Amino acid sequence: MYYSLLSACTCLCLHFLLLCIQVQMFVADDVNVDFRIHVENQTRARDDVSRKQLRLYQLYSRTSGKHIQVLGRRISAKGEDGDKYAQLLVETDTFGSQVRIKGKETDFYLCMNRKGKLVGKPDGTSKECVFIEKVLENNYTALMSAKYSGWYVGFTKKGRPRKGPKTRENQQDVHFMKRYPKGQVELQKPFKYTTVTKRTKKIRPTNPS
Repeated sequence: MYYSLLSACTCLCLHFLLLCIQVQMFVADDVNVDFRIHVENQTRARDDVSRKQLRLYQLYSRTSGKHIQVLGRRISAKGEDGDKYAQLLVETDTFGSQVRIKGKETDFYLCMNRKGKLVGKPDGTSKECVFIEKVLENNYTALMSAKYSGWYVGFTKKGRPRKGPKTRENQQDVHFMKRYPKGQVELQKPFKYTTVTKRTKKIRPTNPS
């Protein structure tokens, strides 16, 4: 009788322990899903508080073998390395990977209209001028429209723009490589920290001659 009661108690404890483990797994899954959704929402949210990061580089097209050009209202991927119209000012728009891309020479923004056509606009405040940078497994970068999900910036072998609805992430037409123009370095230099010691505190700046 004693051993039967002990065995029954042991089985009951094991069932209770398994139930606790299952509950913890369900809770952990819910937390992970909620956290992932939170991160995605924060990535897409506008960041109007932090200082915008501004970078200067070129976007080399994998298909045309040339660089994206912002020629006013016209967009192409026929720019040579160092071409003034291929130099792009890229501004981060959120905490995550949303960017606005402007031609340094023309001050026109790279945008995608509701028909999926790539156009240049003098005013980049519209969401049509915001793109989501996606770093792919092959280390190329793809630019997806923030307004029209699934539509990408893409070009043919001749450097002509592809319409958004005809693009896919796995197409070479939408793959780009970031390159600095010849003879130029990154526009925004990293902040350098200076270690303060007793000796550096005694040093005073000298007046310019």
